[in-house]
Amino acid sequence: MNSMKLLSSSKSLAQNGVFSRFYYTNRFNKATLYSRISPLGSPDKSVEAELDDWLKHGNNIRVAELQRIIHDLRKRKRFTQALQVSEWMNKKGLCAFSPTEHAVQLDLIGKVRGFLSAESYFNKLKDQDKTEKTYGALLNCYVRQRQIDKSLSHLQKMKELGFASSTLTYNDIMCLYTNIGQHEKVPDVLREMKENNVSPDNFSYRICINSLGVRSDLEGIEEILTEMEDQPHIKMDWNTYAVVASFYIKAGLTEKAIDALKKSEQKLDNKDGTGYNHLISLYTSLGNKAEVLRLWGLEKEACKRYINKDFIIMLQSLVKLDEFEEAEKILKEWESSGNYYDFRIPNIIIVGYVKKGLHEKAETMLENLKEKGKTTIPNSWGIVAASYLDKGQAKKAFKCMKAALSLFTENKGWKPNLRVVTSILDWLGDEGSVQEVEEFVESLKRTVPVDRKMYHTLLKANVRHGERVDKVLDLMKADKINEDEETKSILAMKSS
Repeated sequence: MNSMKLLSSSKSLAQNGVFSRFYYTNRFNKATLYSRISPLGSPDKSVEAELDDWLKHGNNIRVAELQRIIHDLRKRKRFTQALQVSEWMNKKGLCAFSPTEHAVQLDLIGKVRGFLSAESYFNKLKDQDKTEKTYGALLNCYVRQRQIDKSLSHLQKMKELGFASSTLTYNDIMCLYTNIGQHEKVPDVLREMKENNVSPDNFSYRICINSLGVRSDLEGIEEILTEMEDQPHIKMDWNTYAVVASFYIKAGLTEKAIDALKKSEQKLDNKDGTGYNHLISLYTSLGNKAEVLRLWGLEKEACKRYINKDFIIMLQSLVKLDEFEEAEKILKEWESSGNYYDFRIPNIIIVGYVKKGLHEKAETMLENLKEKGKTTIPNSWGIVAASYLDKGQAKKAFKCMKAALSLFTENKGWKPNLRVVTSILDWLGDEGSVQEVEEFVESLKRTVPVDRKMYHTLLKANVRHGERVDKVLDLMKADKINEDEETKSILAMKSS
């Protein structure tokens, strides 16, 4: 569910980022079924053929192994392939599906084919398989696709059958109201949950805290937080205090925010990089450089190995705080860390330089990366070009835009800024050589449709250098761009 992205705990985040590999090969380093399926990374690639081939070659397939494969593919968000394995297992009759297996398959059908298909699958189940698990799985499908009426009527049916006694069921409904923006209804669900003797968990309370925070009900947040702290079955975690701190920050209550952040840090597992990153971001919002650097030091000491995401969070924080000298130090740490190259990391500083008007430093960084054979992207060169243009340095803007165009790749989403291109064409028409204009227009035509401005620039350059323009006019006519008054004015320059 969308709201879960905002409210998920560090544990779930970590689980999504660290994938189980223990059954990739066995202790004799022989290939396993998983080692055949795992490399099929594209969701378009069917795993059914691999499963059939595995059986064809006389290999055994254990149900437990297939279940582990489904579990791992789900964690890695390869839902289509997980569904294929589940459906293949069912079709082959390798085991009698229990309500648990049906619930997993129903959930996958909902994710891959939508709630109508999940509903159809549920309706075809035998009565003994329509348990709290399968009812709950269908409710989750409705909630995920924001089907309000279906979710609430299905919940009512679950209540009538005595299947609405789990924390997960109420959490789903709270997430539904969060997803559709009806935050005022979330506390009522929590209240009903407790009245029905269903114990809220950390996630239940956190959804409620989030809904109260969105409505700026800080008093309500404090009441929920106190209730959580008084519950013997609740183990307070760093994420809850961090969520509370974020709402204090938005309200401008710095002292309360810092108090919540200190409590969050006390609950932090000292090897939880995600938690450190989150706290670093929140202290950045407070403008507290000292705490940002202190937590980075603790993270490096505790986690030993820090990944690119850690560097991204830290650099974003330092750039936001205008601490470019510290950011440059962190960048050097990354360069010597042995982590794989990721342009997003130096690009944080490059974009920061541009926003501060330090376009020369931004260009130098791009040039250095280029000289080292490292990948850069056209958008970064393009924003540096725009920055130069804003300072009236058209020649340097032209140079950067040339670099941007040289990196253009179809279907990558980047298009040159029209304002920047138009200004560069104006400058080229007045100052550029014929060769410069021809090369620039040629590369520009690969990114945007040819237009009158390009041809007028070509005409101006040729006229200024005393060259014939017949070929340019022929090409212009072939592209169905008729001469206008400006065209005639440019051609008149030749005879004057």
